[in-house]
Amino acid sequence: MEEQKRKWRRISKISTDFSRINRLDDGCLMHIFSFLSPIPDRYNTALVCHRWRFLACHPRLWLRVDRAVKDLSQPGVYPNIEMAVSAARPGDTILIAAGGSHHVSNIQIEKPLCLIGAGESPDDTTLICSRSSDSALEFMSTCKLANLTVRTELGCCLLHRSGKLTIDGCILQCESNPLDHLSYAIISTAGAAEVIPSALKTCSNGVSVLKTRIEGGAKAVLTSGTLSLQRVRVIYTRTSLFFWFEVESSDKNTVQSASVELPIS
Repeated sequence: MEEQKRKWRRISKISTDFSRINRLDDGCLMHIFSFLSPIPDRYNTALVCHRWRFLACHPRLWLRVDRAVKDLSQPGVYPNIEMAVSAARPGDTILIAAGGSHHVSNIQIEKPLCLIGAGESPDDTTLICSRSSDSALEFMSTCKLANLTVRTELGCCLLHRSGKLTIDGCILQCESNPLDHLSYAIISTAGAAEVIPSALKTCSNGVSVLKTRIEGGAKAVLTSGTLSLQRVRVIYTRTSLFFWFEVESSDKNTVQSASVELPIS
Protein backbone atom coordinates (compact mmCIF):
# COMPACT_ATOMS: atom_id res chain seq x y z
CA MET A 1 0.00 0.00 0.00
CA GLU A 2 2.81 2.37 0.93
CA GLU A 3 4.62 1.53 -2.30
CA GLN A 4 1.49 2.39 -4.27
CA LYS A 5 1.27 5.78 -2.56
CA ARG A 6 4.89 6.57 -3.39
CA LYS A 7 4.25 5.62 -7.00
CA TRP A 8 1.26 7.94 -7.25
CA ARG A 9 3.26 10.76 -5.65
CA ARG A 10 5.99 10.34 -8.27
CA ILE A 11 3.43 10.37 -11.10
CA SER A 12 1.78 13.45 -9.61
CA LYS A 13 5.14 15.26 -9.37
CA ILE A 14 6.01 14.45 -13.00
CA SER A 15 2.59 15.66 -14.12
CA THR A 16 3.03 18.90 -12.16
CA ASP A 17 6.51 19.51 -13.61
CA PHE A 18 5.24 18.89 -17.14
CA SER A 19 2.36 21.30 -16.54
CA ARG A 20 4.77 23.98 -15.34
CA ILE A 21 7.10 23.76 -18.33
CA ASN A 22 4.13 23.87 -20.69
CA ARG A 23 3.20 27.27 -19.27
CA LEU A 24 6.25 28.70 -21.04
CA ASP A 25 5.62 30.40 -24.36
CA ASP A 26 6.77 28.83 -27.63
CA GLY A 27 9.85 31.02 -28.01
CA CYS A 28 11.15 30.20 -24.54
CA LEU A 29 10.47 26.48 -24.92
CA MET A 30 12.15 26.41 -28.32
CA HIS A 31 15.20 28.13 -26.84
CA ILE A 32 15.40 25.38 -24.20
CA PHE A 33 15.15 22.69 -26.90
CA SER A 34 18.04 24.31 -28.78
CA PHE A 35 20.43 23.19 -26.02
CA LEU A 36 19.53 19.52 -26.55
CA SER A 37 21.63 17.32 -28.82
CA PRO A 38 19.69 16.81 -32.08
CA ILE A 39 19.84 13.02 -31.85
CA PRO A 40 18.56 11.39 -29.72
CA ASP A 41 17.44 14.07 -27.22
CA ARG A 42 15.67 16.54 -29.50
CA TYR A 43 14.25 13.67 -31.53
CA ASN A 44 12.80 12.08 -28.38
CA THR A 45 11.42 15.45 -27.30
CA ALA A 46 9.33 15.53 -30.48
CA LEU A 47 7.55 12.36 -29.34
CA VAL A 48 6.11 13.91 -26.16
CA CYS A 49 3.12 15.76 -27.58
CA HIS A 50 1.92 17.64 -30.67
CA ARG A 51 3.15 21.01 -29.39
CA TRP A 52 6.61 19.73 -28.53
CA ARG A 53 6.82 17.98 -31.90
CA PHE A 54 6.05 21.24 -33.70
CA LEU A 55 8.67 23.14 -31.68
CA ALA A 56 11.37 20.42 -31.75
CA CYS A 57 11.06 20.08 -35.55
CA HIS A 58 10.89 23.82 -36.21
CA PRO A 59 13.27 25.08 -38.95
CA ARG A 60 14.81 27.45 -36.39
CA LEU A 61 16.29 24.43 -34.62
CA TRP A 62 17.52 22.49 -37.63
CA LEU A 63 17.48 22.51 -41.39
CA ARG A 64 16.77 19.46 -43.54
CA VAL A 65 18.28 18.27 -46.82
CA ASP A 66 16.00 16.06 -48.88
CA ARG A 67 16.70 15.39 -52.57
CA ALA A 68 13.05 14.45 -53.09
CA VAL A 69 11.71 17.83 -51.99
CA LYS A 70 9.72 19.58 -54.71
CA ASP A 71 8.14 22.44 -52.84
CA LEU A 72 11.05 24.86 -52.39
CA SER A 73 8.78 27.24 -50.49
CA GLN A 74 8.69 24.84 -47.54
CA PRO A 75 10.74 26.54 -44.79
CA GLY A 76 13.90 24.85 -43.61
CA VAL A 77 13.97 22.13 -46.31
CA TYR A 78 16.52 22.18 -49.15
CA PRO A 79 17.20 19.87 -52.12
CA ASN A 80 20.98 19.80 -51.63
CA ILE A 81 23.63 20.35 -48.97
CA GLU A 82 25.17 23.42 -50.60
CA MET A 83 21.89 25.34 -50.42
CA ALA A 84 21.34 24.28 -46.81
CA VAL A 85 24.84 25.38 -45.79
CA SER A 86 24.36 28.72 -47.54
CA ALA A 87 21.03 29.34 -45.77
CA ALA A 88 22.16 28.13 -42.34
CA ARG A 89 22.96 30.45 -39.49
CA PRO A 90 25.95 29.90 -37.17
CA GLY A 91 25.14 27.10 -34.75
CA ASP A 92 22.45 25.47 -36.93
CA THR A 93 22.06 21.73 -37.33
CA ILE A 94 21.53 20.28 -40.82
CA LEU A 95 19.79 16.91 -40.95
CA ILE A 96 20.59 15.08 -44.20
CA ALA A 97 17.93 12.65 -45.40
CA ALA A 98 18.78 8.96 -45.58
CA GLY A 99 18.51 6.93 -48.76
CA GLY A 100 20.27 7.55 -52.05
CA SER A 101 23.38 9.69 -52.51
CA HIS A 102 24.01 13.39 -52.07
CA HIS A 103 26.58 14.85 -54.48
CA VAL A 104 29.01 17.31 -52.93
CA SER A 105 32.03 19.11 -54.33
CA ASN A 106 34.34 21.58 -52.58
CA ILE A 107 31.57 22.88 -50.31
CA GLN A 108 33.11 25.51 -48.05
CA ILE A 109 31.71 25.75 -44.52
CA GLU A 110 32.75 29.03 -42.92
CA LYS A 111 30.39 29.06 -39.91
CA PRO A 112 29.83 26.71 -36.97
CA LEU A 113 27.45 23.98 -38.15
CA CYS A 114 26.50 20.41 -37.32
CA LEU A 115 25.81 18.00 -40.21
CA ILE A 116 24.03 14.79 -39.23
CA GLY A 117 22.83 11.83 -41.27
CA ALA A 118 19.20 10.97 -40.65
CA GLY A 119 19.59 7.21 -41.09
CA GLU A 120 20.01 4.54 -38.45
CA SER A 121 23.66 4.07 -39.47
CA PRO A 122 26.20 6.10 -41.48
CA ASP A 123 25.73 3.73 -44.45
CA ASP A 124 22.20 5.11 -44.89
CA THR A 125 23.36 8.64 -45.79
CA THR A 126 26.15 8.94 -48.36
CA LEU A 127 27.90 12.06 -49.64
CA ILE A 128 29.72 11.44 -52.94
CA CYS A 129 32.52 13.66 -54.19
CA SER A 130 33.42 13.64 -57.89
CA ARG A 131 36.89 12.90 -59.26
CA SER A 132 37.44 16.51 -60.35
CA SER A 133 37.04 17.92 -56.81
CA ASP A 134 39.77 18.61 -54.28
CA SER A 135 37.48 17.63 -51.40
CA ALA A 136 33.88 16.89 -50.54
CA LEU A 137 33.66 19.37 -47.66
CA GLU A 138 36.06 22.13 -46.66
CA PHE A 139 35.89 23.34 -43.05
CA MET A 140 36.97 26.81 -41.96
CA SER A 141 35.07 26.95 -38.69
CA THR A 142 34.19 24.79 -35.71
CA CYS A 143 31.88 22.05 -37.01
CA LYS A 144 30.64 18.56 -36.29
CA LEU A 145 29.98 15.70 -38.70
CA ALA A 146 28.02 12.68 -37.46
CA ASN A 147 26.43 9.50 -38.80
CA LEU A 148 27.49 10.12 -42.42
CA THR A 149 29.41 8.30 -45.15
CA VAL A 150 31.68 10.51 -47.25
CA ARG A 151 33.09 8.92 -50.41
CA THR A 152 35.64 10.37 -52.82
CA GLU A 153 37.57 9.15 -55.87
CA LEU A 154 40.54 11.52 -55.70
CA GLY A 155 41.60 14.29 -53.36
CA CYS A 156 40.25 13.99 -49.83
CA CYS A 157 36.95 13.41 -48.11
CA LEU A 158 37.36 16.27 -45.64
CA LEU A 159 39.66 19.29 -45.88
CA HIS A 160 40.25 21.03 -42.55
CA ARG A 161 41.48 24.62 -42.81
CA SER A 162 40.73 26.01 -39.35
CA GLY A 163 38.49 25.64 -36.32
CA LYS A 164 37.70 22.53 -34.31
CA LEU A 165 36.30 19.71 -36.45
CA THR A 166 34.62 16.72 -34.77
CA ILE A 167 33.94 13.57 -36.79
CA ASP A 168 31.73 11.17 -34.85
CA GLY A 169 30.50 7.77 -36.02
CA CYS A 170 31.16 8.35 -39.72
CA ILE A 171 32.62 6.38 -42.63
CA LEU A 172 35.30 8.01 -44.79
CA GLN A 173 35.95 6.13 -48.04
CA CYS A 174 38.58 6.75 -50.71
CA GLU A 175 37.65 4.63 -53.72
CA SER A 176 40.32 2.37 -55.14
CA ASN A 177 42.03 3.68 -58.30
CA PRO A 178 45.53 3.84 -59.87
CA LEU A 179 46.11 7.22 -58.19
CA ASP A 180 45.51 6.03 -54.64
CA HIS A 181 48.63 7.87 -53.50
CA LEU A 182 46.76 11.16 -54.09
CA SER A 183 43.79 10.23 -51.90
CA TYR A 184 43.40 10.93 -48.20
CA ALA A 185 40.44 10.63 -45.87
CA ILE A 186 41.36 13.81 -43.98
CA ILE A 187 43.77 16.61 -44.81
CA SER A 188 44.44 19.32 -42.25
CA THR A 189 46.28 22.51 -43.20
CA ALA A 190 45.43 24.30 -39.96
CA GLY A 191 48.00 25.95 -37.75
CA ALA A 192 48.27 26.17 -33.99
CA ALA A 193 45.75 27.99 -31.82
CA GLU A 194 45.36 31.70 -32.45
CA VAL A 195 45.04 34.23 -29.63
CA ILE A 196 42.47 36.97 -30.17
CA PRO A 197 43.88 40.03 -28.33
CA SER A 198 40.60 41.97 -28.11
CA ALA A 199 38.76 39.18 -26.34
CA LEU A 200 41.83 37.55 -24.77
CA LYS A 201 40.54 34.22 -25.98
CA THR A 202 42.19 31.33 -27.76
CA CYS A 203 40.70 30.05 -30.99
CA SER A 204 41.76 26.40 -31.07
CA ASN A 205 42.27 24.42 -34.25
CA GLY A 206 42.14 20.66 -34.42
CA VAL A 207 40.37 17.50 -35.52
CA SER A 208 38.74 14.93 -33.23
CA VAL A 209 37.83 11.58 -34.75
CA LEU A 210 35.54 9.26 -32.78
CA LYS A 211 34.52 5.71 -33.74
CA THR A 212 34.97 6.36 -37.46
CA ARG A 213 35.69 3.83 -40.20
CA ILE A 214 38.38 4.89 -42.67
CA GLU A 215 38.75 2.90 -45.87
CA GLY A 216 41.10 3.18 -48.87
CA GLY A 217 43.41 5.99 -49.88
CA ALA A 218 47.11 6.46 -49.22
CA LYS A 219 46.76 7.48 -45.57
CA ALA A 220 43.98 8.16 -43.11
CA VAL A 221 45.14 11.67 -42.27
CA LEU A 222 47.74 14.09 -43.61
CA THR A 223 48.72 17.33 -41.88
CA SER A 224 50.64 20.08 -43.60
CA GLY A 225 50.13 22.79 -40.99
CA THR A 226 51.50 22.95 -37.45
CA LEU A 227 49.22 20.28 -35.96
CA SER A 228 50.27 16.72 -35.21
CA LEU A 229 48.60 13.36 -34.73
CA GLN A 230 48.01 12.32 -31.12
CA ARG A 231 46.24 9.73 -28.94
CA VAL A 232 45.54 7.16 -31.65
CA ARG A 233 43.32 4.16 -30.93
CA VAL A 234 42.26 1.57 -33.48
CA ILE A 235 39.79 -1.29 -33.09
CA TYR A 236 40.05 -4.10 -35.62
CA THR A 237 36.92 -5.98 -36.66
CA ARG A 238 36.45 -8.64 -39.31
CA THR A 239 35.48 -6.14 -41.98
CA SER A 240 36.58 -2.70 -40.78
CA LEU A 241 38.94 -0.56 -38.76
CA PHE A 242 37.46 1.96 -36.33
CA PHE A 243 39.61 4.97 -35.46
CA TRP A 244 39.81 7.35 -32.54
CA PHE A 245 42.46 10.08 -32.71
CA GLU A 246 43.19 13.78 -32.28
CA VAL A 247 44.98 16.18 -34.59
CA GLU A 248 46.08 19.15 -32.52
CA SER A 249 49.00 21.28 -31.46
CA SER A 250 51.45 19.35 -29.32
CA ASP A 251 53.05 22.52 -27.96
CA LYS A 252 51.07 25.74 -28.05
CA ASN A 253 54.23 27.79 -27.55
CA THR A 254 56.10 26.23 -30.44
CA VAL A 255 55.23 26.46 -34.11
CA GLN A 256 56.66 23.67 -36.23
CA SER A 257 56.03 22.44 -39.74
CA ALA A 258 54.66 18.94 -39.80
CA SER A 259 53.61 16.28 -42.23
CA VAL A 260 52.07 13.46 -40.25
CA GLU A 261 50.45 10.45 -41.83
CA LEU A 262 48.49 7.63 -40.25
CA PRO A 263 48.59 4.34 -42.17
CA ILE A 264 45.29 2.53 -42.50
CA SER A 265 46.52 -0.84 -43.64
